[in-house]
Amino acid sequence: MSLTIPTSFTKPLSKPISPFTSKPISKSIHCSTSDPSSQPLKSFSAALALSSILLSSTAAVPLPASADIAGLTPCKESKQFAKREKQQLKKLETAAKQYAPDSAPALALKATMEKTKRRFDNYGKQGLLCGTDGLPHLIVSGDQRHWGEFITPGILFLYIAGWIGWVGRSYLIAIRDEKKPTQKEIIIDVPLASRLLWRGFIWPVAAYREFLNGELVVDDADVTVV
Repeated sequence: MSLTIPTSFTKPLSKPISPFTSKPISKSIHCSTSDPSSQPLKSFSAALALSSILLSSTAAVPLPASADIAGLTPCKESKQFAKREKQQLKKLETAAKQYAPDSAPALALKATMEKTKRRFDNYGKQGLLCGTDGLPHLIVSGDQRHWGEFITPGILFLYIAGWIGWVGRSYLIAIRDEKKPTQKEIIIDVPLASRLLWRGFIWPVAAYREFLNGELVVDDADVTVV
């Protein structure tokens, strides 16, 4: 990079310049940054600019939160969760004292106490998060660490619901050619329904196959309104 400073502004010209002159008559001072003495200054400027960029980018990025989910804590570390467990066990113990130790109500209450202890213990081992109310909260944000709380049960629910619906659909299709299909809707054909129940476990594959064959959905023109 170079800088040219004309000196014609500081010193009057000796004679007038013609507008047709191809080259202006002027003296100039030529400054260049290729001087070896300016290299340390360039290095320092570059380092200063780079450090300012790094500092600004670091300040712009927020630090990761230390808590898992805002406002929630692991149930095994929650005081409110432990308090709820003690309260429920205390109520059961108070109720059990009203009966003889070997009586049926007392044994039933003791079994309920064991189930309560196991339930609270499982909540703590599964890594569930509790709020200020001491109750476990389901995390539905898609976090892989909490898939077992919502996504896995949700997929299982959809599979079971689809299985029930597919078996019912298959049963209605199987009896529609009967002489009295309405009668078989009222009185279920158990052998036929049992066979369809076992076939319904692969309903996702069967539904996809019928979708490719065009048998999954019936055209409106083929539907008969009764």
